[in-house]
Amino acid sequence: MKTAFHNYRARMLRVLDHIDRHLDSDLDLETVSDIAAFSKFHFHRQFTATFGLSAHRYIQLARLKRASHRLAYTGDQSVTDIAMDAGYDAPDAFARAFRRRFGQSPSSFRKSPDWEPWLAALGPFDNARSKLMQKTFTFDDVTIREVPVTPVAIMEHRGDPTTIGATIQRFIAWRKAAGLHPKTNPTFNVWRSERRPASPADYSMDLCVGTDQPIETNGEEITVGEIPGGRCAVLRVVGNTDNLEPAALYLYRDWLPASGEEVRDFPIYCQRLAFFPEVPEHEAVAELFLPLK
Repeated sequence: MKTAFHNYRARMLRVLDHIDRHLDSDLDLETVSDIAAFSKFHFHRQFTATFGLSAHRYIQLARLKRASHRLAYTGDQSVTDIAMDAGYDAPDAFARAFRRRFGQSPSSFRKSPDWEPWLAALGPFDNARSKLMQKTFTFDDVTIREVPVTPVAIMEHRGDPTTIGATIQRFIAWRKAAGLHPKTNPTFNVWRSERRPASPADYSMDLCVGTDQPIETNGEEITVGEIPGGRCAVLRVVGNTDNLEPAALYLYRDWLPASGEEVRDFPIYCQRLAFFPEVPEHEAVAELFLPLK
């Protein structure tokens, strides 16, 4: 029974991996059922039973999620090009589907995203992925690294975490104007509060870009600081870097007590190394740093 379960799980993971890698390709039922090595009849029912939504809806949400990231965070693609990449033959068909899912037209979302309905609409998609893509960490996944002091420019996000997307938009726009590209200037998030504080208003996170150059604020509230050097426990996360809470919990709850180490007086933080949608979602990479004495 255990062997059969692992075989079934591997087949379904193979399907999700294929969808991530081929969002620009034809992902009809026959194609994805062949990847799973199921008949079309059984695959449709098995996928829905496993993930709580049909394969067709899953693929549509995956494409719309990527499209919405491109709309909100990049300005180098037209709405028409984004619509074509999302598998729609015409911008008006894409616009109807986008509005039906997120309550905004693509052009309206690009200018001023309403993040709360966006998060709600993608809830079934994120839940589906978490069923099979939840990473189990081990002691061997954690390394101890001596890191250098890193001067950073900081944009603070304070308040409801559901609005973090708006701060990310401003941060990306500001760093583009300042010429601080992710390929040349590292990107960090420093968590000043829990991911889900008792009051959403108490949520606190710093968006940081590594630079030792003079800062042009371009009208934004940018401060200068540093990420201190020293010993850190480092845990690399590949895929689902939207939610790093399981990795952080593993470091604090499991690794730290067993390691005999003690933490320094600086919050846990991450460096983002590969970003969705520049890479498929399962190839996004982040490293968590837990500062140690």
